[in-house]
Amino acid sequence: MATHCYDFGKIVPLFALEGECVCVQPLGNGLINDTFKVTTMPEGTPDYVLQRINTSVFRDVPLMQDNILRITSHIRAKLQERGADDIGRRTLTVVPARDGALFAGDGDGGCWRMTEFIPRTKTLSEVTPESAYLTGKAFGDFQKMLSDLPGGPLGATIPDFHNMSFRLRQLHDAVERDVAGRLSGVRDILDEILSREGEMLRAEDLHRRGLLPKRITHCDTKVDNMLFDGDGSFLCVIDLDTTMPGFVLSDFGDFIRTAANTGAEDDRDLGRVGLDMDIFRSFSKGYIESAEAFLTPVEMENLPFGAQMMTYMQAVRFLTDYLDGDSYYKTAYPGHNLQRTRAQLAMLRSIDMHLGEMEEFIKSLNR
Repeated sequence: MATHCYDFGKIVPLFALEGECVCVQPLGNGLINDTFKVTTMPEGTPDYVLQRINTSVFRDVPLMQDNILRITSHIRAKLQERGADDIGRRTLTVVPARDGALFAGDGDGGCWRMTEFIPRTKTLSEVTPESAYLTGKAFGDFQKMLSDLPGGPLGATIPDFHNMSFRLRQLHDAVERDVAGRLSGVRDILDEILSREGEMLRAEDLHRRGLLPKRITHCDTKVDNMLFDGDGSFLCVIDLDTTMPGFVLSDFGDFIRTAANTGAEDDRDLGRVGLDMDIFRSFSKGYIESAEAFLTPVEMENLPFGAQMMTYMQAVRFLTDYLDGDSYYKTAYPGHNLQRTRAQLAMLRSIDMHLGEMEEFIKSLNR
């Protein structure tokens, strides 16, 4: 990340900081937004996280920032009700611009926002049964705290992000266009995917029938989207940009799709791809410990289906992009999106094989 591209002497003063900015340095390795740490003086004034928002991905910045303020304010109120200590370290604190807005333009087309930096924290990257349990517990509690958010539903920061009907329409459109001339080489994969499209619309069908509610979901349930204290205790869920209405099955299923995969998302050796039941059990245990108080029986019993649904959806998205000539996902070699599709389908088959075992384990946690 090249700091010389931005005039921080002009950007930082747009926000209502305490203290004086003495240093701006790149922070983290995020792929969407450009992120920096702003160090201040004198000692005792907070440091800050400054981000340039990727407006190609997040096109409605006011909506997204309003979502984040509502989320963090409600979580802060919930923590106060619980008598939690050190609340400033347990949720993000939005720092407004000097004009009172939740973001600021730099005059050169850039859109910026700021939060307080939470010191003495760390993230985890390795997925173990222990970290999977903590992740499940954290995201279950995150959903629980937001289950009674006042003021109506949040806005969708990425419309149709986890909408299966929409993703399947995109695939059908890509098949009809066949702009890259690749359709003839993927007929077997396409047939496998299309043979299951009816069953994979289960969540939307249940929702239409009034049996599956939409709740506030994070939409990026990963181990590294949590902050931990130096002693390893959990502090807060971060990266709230995609937090919006959705099915709890999506948050649950996407973690299983990614973190409980014994192989890589694009593994060339499909023999390495499969479901790690130890990770599944640990995440499920933590999640249900936090979330069972608000989950309906329909949500609970369909959690394993969420893993099928999200793995299938990602296979659909990879194949769609392959047919469209690799226009969305970055690729490292020719046929990369096709290999990703094959790996997702291998993971889906493994989930299918373990489905009964997964369902029995979920039942055992709900007795």
